[in-house]
Amino acid sequence: MSESVSQMQELNERLKLIESMMAEGRCKTESWGWSFVLWGVAYYVAIAWATLGHANIAWPVTMIAAALLTALVGRRVSVAGPETAAGRAIGAVWIAVGVSLFVFCFTGSMTGHSEVNAFLAVIECMLGLANAASGMILRWRLQFAVGVVWWGAAVGTFLVTESQASWIFLAAIFVCQIVFGTIMAVSEMRTRRLRAVRSGSAHA
Repeated sequence: MSESVSQMQELNERLKLIESMMAEGRCKTESWGWSFVLWGVAYYVAIAWATLGHANIAWPVTMIAAALLTALVGRRVSVAGPETAAGRAIGAVWIAVGVSLFVFCFTGSMTGHSEVNAFLAVIECMLGLANAASGMILRWRLQFAVGVVWWGAAVGTFLVTESQASWIFLAAIFVCQIVFGTIMAVSEMRTRRLRAVRSGSAHA
């Protein structure tokens, strides 16, 4: 009987540890909310630039600039706590997807093989993959839902005209990058304030 109780306690402790790790992972992800907004703005800049007749350089140049800015600002962002396996996995997913998007956008733009519907749908599918994978790793339903929205946008993109596909992409950027990134940033600020209050109370 005592052995069974001990096993149950150990199981509960492991579950609590997993939950705390997932919560910490979500907090770390939220600290990158600014980058979602940054890339959302970068997509808008690239689209506007391409519309003006510079499609062959708009995407590559904008993506390179956004990547460099993300790297520079990212180095200055201090995230508390040690690196976890979940954090490394999420980082690997986003780096792989980021490189894939760059190769695809750069090659497609420079060679002229950039049929609008297919071009946008591939980008939407890749962003859906990254967000859904991150959401599953962290067990975070909101980010998984963002991935589903991107996938839904990709399906819709194949069913409409080029003009309508562009509007779908613009709407998905606003919801999945700007709005989601803002939610993450606000949540991260609240978490910091709560921790500061708790820290102050503990020292009082």
